[in-house]
Amino acid sequence: MTGKQKQRFWRVVQTSLILIATFVMLIPIVWIFLASLKTHVEVYQLRLFFTPTLENFGEVFREPYDLGSKLFNSTIVAAVTVIFAIPIATMAAYSFSRFRLKFETTILVIILATQFVPAVVIILPFFVMFRDLGLLDTRIGLILVNLAIVMPFAIWMIKGFIDGIPMDTEEAAMVDGSSRMQVIWNIVLPMAAPGLLTAGIFCFILAWNEFLFALILTNRDAVTLPIGLALFRGEEGDLWNLLSAAGIIIMAPMFVLALAIRKYFVQGMTMGAVR
Repeated sequence: MTGKQKQRFWRVVQTSLILIATFVMLIPIVWIFLASLKTHVEVYQLRLFFTPTLENFGEVFREPYDLGSKLFNSTIVAAVTVIFAIPIATMAAYSFSRFRLKFETTILVIILATQFVPAVVIILPFFVMFRDLGLLDTRIGLILVNLAIVMPFAIWMIKGFIDGIPMDTEEAAMVDGSSRMQVIWNIVLPMAAPGLLTAGIFCFILAWNEFLFALILTNRDAVTLPIGLALFRGEEGDLWNLLSAAGIIIMAPMFVLALAIRKYFVQGMTMGAVR
């Protein structure tokens, strides 16, 4: 084959693989979407044509499922986690990036190592501590747990973004009379904004989808959406039509968020990889 034929061949192969991978990833989502529009009987029938209904989406918000309160809890927990995590992680990341600290490498490794500790190992200490502090089954307790989960990840990610900002820019601003805080506010934060947004998105997703801690530390008042899915079970077994409707509700904010910030997301991911 000629050079152009080889390029055309590999382009076809690449495109085909991408389409196959996309198709495989979309199958579960399409199945859940179609199941959310079916009745309990139709969901077990492999029919391409059926009469869609939106009744499932209304049913999940009524008793005994009350998905609205779970949605509220998940939104509050995930949003407040991000609101606190990103500023704190940014300050820590800036310190690691711009100042030479004693035992800096060791501290960074310890921070990273916390991500490899299985959640099941630390859930019992959290449970005992929250029980003694009266934080069981509270949104504050879940926020604290989620902060402990996302902070190491956020610090490492944001540090990579700040490392990519030239030091010369900050030094020039300080020579002109700007203070360190002015440099951070006027130069570092605007330049690192795509990276901060990327870190915030990942933190939100982690907090939104967190299951194990919410399962152990809540039972009624602070139950979140992932735990609420366990409620969709009746005498006839799993209510797949209601489970699918609830699953769409859980996924919808992630899709909307991804579409709204996709440009900044890609920019932030590439920014942290370039020095």
